[in-house]
Amino acid sequence: MKVEQISIFIENKSGRLAEITRILGEGGINIRALSLADTSDFGILRLIVNDVDTANKVLKEKGFTVNKTEVVAVEVPDRPGGLGAILKALDAEQINVEYMYAFVERCGGNAVIIFRFDDADKAINALKANNFSVLAGERLYSM
Repeated sequence: MKVEQISIFIENKSGRLAEITRILGEGGINIRALSLADTSDFGILRLIVNDVDTANKVLKEKGFTVNKTEVVAVEVPDRPGGLGAILKALDAEQINVEYMYAFVERCGGNAVIIFRFDDADKAINALKANNFSVLAGERLYSM
């Protein structure tokens, strides 16, 4: 139950983010979740989109460096302590979180947290064993 994510390396200058979103919009790509990390010179834009292959293609055609990676999407009740419970279960199995970001579903009842782990399969097993809902990519892409 892994989810494909694209990571785009972009120059840290005015207009680059707008250009990426314009390209994706023109390609019919819907952004479901995103995270942007930057330095003074460049940034890494991580996206969950409804069509990874098309997004990858249209961005590469425009000269962007794009990588696909696998991440894990976990649904958690949107309330205090929800993230803490997930991290406690992962810590008990000594699973390292490389990075994460979150968004709230349209209905507002649950949050979805996107994780990148050092061992995704081990993390998925630990999460399921602790009754956390790990989402399939198809569900996430169409939310």
